[in-house]
Amino acid sequence: MKIGSTLQRLRDSVVNSAGTIVFGMEDGTVSIFGLIFGVAATTTSTKTVLIAGASGAAAAAVSMMAGAYLDAETTRDETNATLLAADNSDISLSSRLVNAGLTPQQSNALAAAVRNDRNAADGLLLALKGVAKQQLNPLEQALWMLFADFFAAVVPILPFVFLPIGRARIVSGVVTVALLTALGIGRALLGSRNAIRTVAETVSMGIGAAIAGVAIGVLIDHSFS
Repeated sequence: MKIGSTLQRLRDSVVNSAGTIVFGMEDGTVSIFGLIFGVAATTTSTKTVLIAGASGAAAAAVSMMAGAYLDAETTRDETNATLLAADNSDISLSSRLVNAGLTPQQSNALAAAVRNDRNAADGLLLALKGVAKQQLNPLEQALWMLFADFFAAVVPILPFVFLPIGRARIVSGVVTVALLTALGIGRALLGSRNAIRTVAETVSMGIGAAIAGVAIGVLIDHSFS
């Protein structure tokens, strides 16, 4: 019973944090892909590539974790502030609906429908403000972001652990593009978007980051050689 409850809670957490997880993985993959290829293009030292990649992955993951925490916390505070302001306001729900563009008849009907249901009334108020009623746990979002960002960032790095740097560059490029393709499909499913277009966008961002990393790396290497 306890294991089943824990697994259900984990599944619910993953579903609620799906957007955070996909975004974290995309950020980790793209940023470290560019970093790794920028360093690998200018050195034959595997150790140098690994130090740069691991340091960048750790720093980026912690930074994104902090950002996810603050974003979820701010959203939660905005939701609470909206409900508190509504409680302390003399403006009726019907009047708010009229101000939002509904006719007096429609406003009165909606206000009457939710008058005895506080949750429904709160949901309607939040909808008027464009704020989500479901509040995400800031710590939960931060931990998922940390895990997703760092896990994805490791993918471009791993080939350099096991392979000579020349082959590692090729393998790293192939597996990273494969991961970006999977993330593009995930983004398309979450946002109900065109899969081909979303995959193309996601892969293009990764390749663009790699090209930028190589260009900057080569430029600095030639400037200081």
